[in-house]
Amino acid sequence: MSRRSCARRRYSACEIRPNSYVRKVEIDSKGRATGVKYFDADKKEVFQRAKAVFVCANGAETPRLLLNSKSNLFPQGLANSSGAVGKYLMFNGAGSSTGVFDHEINGYKGIVATRIVWDLYELDKKLGLVGGGGFDFRFDSTPIGFALNNLPPKSPTWGKAYKALLAHNYNRTVFCFGHTTSLPVETNSISLDPTVRDAWGLPAIRMTYQDHPQDLKLYKYFAEQGEELLKAAGAAQAWHDKDPQSQQFSVHLLGTCRMGNDPKKSVVDKFNRSHDVKNLFIVDGSSLVTSGRGQPTMTIEALAFRAGENAAKFAKRGEI
Repeated sequence: MSRRSCARRRYSACEIRPNSYVRKVEIDSKGRATGVKYFDADKKEVFQRAKAVFVCANGAETPRLLLNSKSNLFPQGLANSSGAVGKYLMFNGAGSSTGVFDHEINGYKGIVATRIVWDLYELDKKLGLVGGGGFDFRFDSTPIGFALNNLPPKSPTWGKAYKALLAHNYNRTVFCFGHTTSLPVETNSISLDPTVRDAWGLPAIRMTYQDHPQDLKLYKYFAEQGEELLKAAGAAQAWHDKDPQSQQFSVHLLGTCRMGNDPKKSVVDKFNRSHDVKNLFIVDGSSLVTSGRGQPTMTIEALAFRAGENAAKFAKRGEI
């Protein structure tokens, strides 16, 4: 069951309950999941019984829910006998560069689907780098975001010249994002904040993250290569961030309930089934053990299909 939904619909086999917020997965004395407690749209607590529970809230909210679901059987958090829940947080890295062309590009009018250069998918280790990635060319900046963050170095920041530069560059700018790997580091984690609470009174997420030095080298390399690609494409001006810093933002949160064969080192098995709770499935990016070299969505979808097919087999055999 997902943490939230946004539309109420009924089908023959399911019901979507919008504005619902799952706070805890309940288990019985045998360590099996019995359902979930959730707050409805009116913040009233409801218990929904279930034969099996699927958690699909991705790399931040999934470990938070498990950690908030601690009990006498699982004092460190549900399905956390390995201690790996919330650890090894990964993003997809990014080494970015920007180019301005003489002619209009009008990237804001188009659909952003541009992962077209994979020349550095697997880097030669002779470069002293680990991993790789692909390049994504796009322009998806709002006018205010562009005005604050995306002008060339040493640009005017006020007055007539500033206004003219904004008007000229907005339709002529292209971003080159180097979407790269990100190493799994145990100390990069999602945990529960000891003092901060959300609007429902539950412990808020506390994220601890610092890019591995190898990742920072990789981002810089991709930023430099992206600048060269923009120049080769005919950009009149191109630049990149000289010293990439640790990431401040990501839409891909991965690795916090990692998959593996050893229950002492991982949270779910190859079918996304919890090692500790046999009728609990974790089916999202949190199960990935590497960040991959690009968008993880298709991989997550493939794992979801496999998890669903095998969950049905387990049910037919009376295992859940």
